[in-house]
Amino acid sequence: MKFSARILASLSFCHLLNDLMQSLLPSIYPMLKQTFGLSFAQIGLITLVNQTTASLLQPVIGVYTDRRPLPYSLAAGMAFTLVGMMLLGFGPTYGAVIVASAMIGLGSAVFHPESSRVARLASGGRHGFAQAFFQVGGNLGSAVGPLLAAFFVLPYGQRSIAWFSLTALLGMVFLWNVGNWYKQTSVFTSSGAIRAVHPTGLSPGQTRKGLILLLALLFSKYIYLASFGSYYTFYLIDRFNLTVRGAQVHLFLFLGAVAAGTIFGGPIGDRIGRRRVILWSILGVLPFSLALPYANLFWTRLLTIAIGLILASAFSAIIVFAQELVPGRVGAIAGLFFGFAFGIAGLGAAVLGELADRTSITVVYHVCSFLPAIGVLGFWLPRIEKPVAGSQ
Repeated sequence: MKFSARILASLSFCHLLNDLMQSLLPSIYPMLKQTFGLSFAQIGLITLVNQTTASLLQPVIGVYTDRRPLPYSLAAGMAFTLVGMMLLGFGPTYGAVIVASAMIGLGSAVFHPESSRVARLASGGRHGFAQAFFQVGGNLGSAVGPLLAAFFVLPYGQRSIAWFSLTALLGMVFLWNVGNWYKQTSVFTSSGAIRAVHPTGLSPGQTRKGLILLLALLFSKYIYLASFGSYYTFYLIDRFNLTVRGAQVHLFLFLGAVAAGTIFGGPIGDRIGRRRVILWSILGVLPFSLALPYANLFWTRLLTIAIGLILASAFSAIIVFAQELVPGRVGAIAGLFFGFAFGIAGLGAAVLGELADRTSITVVYHVCSFLPAIGVLGFWLPRIEKPVAGSQ
């Protein structure tokens, strides 16, 4: 397939919209905690339900669409998110919030595997760049969400969240057009013809080992990110006596750094190899993460920006590396890795919430500071032959 900047831009923009709505949920945790009198463990359960819904369904959807691609499934997935946003805005009970979080997770489960596949189709062989460009849209959305929560949702209350369903409607329009383009690609016009895949030169055992190592690295990255997504505002409020709005602005700085860092990982991986990017991205965070719990507010701000910039470059490199380990299974691999990332983040949020209830929110960041040490596993990642340009 030829490179299509229009389709990549549409996918990245819709990823921004999707993850903006996703990020609103943890951004309003302080408000939900006060409104419904929730514990940290109950806050963690909201994240667990949201992320688990996405994680369990994404691999299933990825495997199914590898065999039977669905050109308009992206627009349908955004419709689930729309329903979740409406319910989150008008839900009168904690139970309603739980259901809303599940619907938003379902929308994400449908969106990510197929959008990752379409981004690869539109890459023109620049797979790392395409995955990073697609991913940076999501990270920008995650960064903007806390700001919108601080300056729009918190002042006007829970019901103002329902207005963000209009964002989902806009996304559905763009994704319907993406579906029209997708329907004209060789995935459909070849009528099921077998596409050649590039051999990796690895044995099945080496391939399995590579996938396990990549999942372990993803575990390290997303448990650590979960500590920021769910509890960073509480940490700043507790440790430095910031207001909720001030803490949300600091969260935006971190998530903005994540968005900026994401765009570098894919293109650099195309040039110097994804193995090197992955190793540097996760293990390279360790000195900063170890220093974070002991820093004052000024250094906390700088350290979290550095952590976000470095850590973010790993994900697009990990996804493309895994897709090259198992050629021809783009949807299944995207579903597995996106699903695992969502699931482990949800489970991590629940466990960290329980830890915060039993100890303190500060202890959470002392414990999590050691997670990037798992990045040492990157030294054992296999070396694979580079796929030819334009291969899928």
